[in-house]
Amino acid sequence: MDRFWSTDTELSPAALSMLMEARQTILPKRLEGPGPAADEWRTWLASAASAPDHRQILPWRFVCVPKNQRHRLGDCFAQALLERDPSATDEQMSQAREKAMRAPVLLLLVVDAARGDPGIDLLERVVSAGCAVQNLLLMATAQGYGSALTSGKALRSKALHTLFDLTPNEHALCFISLGNVRQRRPARSRPSPEDYLQTLGETGIVAGFPPAPDTSE
Repeated sequence: MDRFWSTDTELSPAALSMLMEARQTILPKRLEGPGPAADEWRTWLASAASAPDHRQILPWRFVCVPKNQRHRLGDCFAQALLERDPSATDEQMSQAREKAMRAPVLLLLVVDAARGDPGIDLLERVVSAGCAVQNLLLMATAQGYGSALTSGKALRSKALHTLFDLTPNEHALCFISLGNVRQRRPARSRPSPEDYLQTLGETGIVAGFPPAPDTSE
């Protein structure tokens, strides 16, 4: 595996930029075992705690789905399919179950809209969760592993909320798949800052960077 980081190496801005650019989605079907060692796994999870978290309410959590529980998640996916489509075929049900078996490491990301300070908006909680996930994904990338975020209609199903014992205030955002890369596709081109940066000007919102700051005295 190609590693970008080790415990005795400090990342330069250039190396950090390379790490971020190296992160790409590796679909669960292209991931394989054995997955991270225990110390790597703990380091990845610890990195999530650096996410911005207003008043440290910890509005998000990860739920690991170990291999010996994947059959229950598979049955959940099949049941969720039946909730949406009572006429689903046996083949479709089998395909739904198979999705739970792919990744060596599988996590569910859950956000709680009520935990801690009720004045903290749900969107702020989701942003915190997104930062936590990105930290984890970058740590996995740094040590040569692949990752993916997957979602779908099953996340909103009664079957999934029952399996994971979610309260009415909790939202299942996505699954996180992690493992060794079996097959990596060529990296996609990334958007440039000009594609997503706007500046407030005298005549309204305009595209692109603001004028260079005036540093004269």
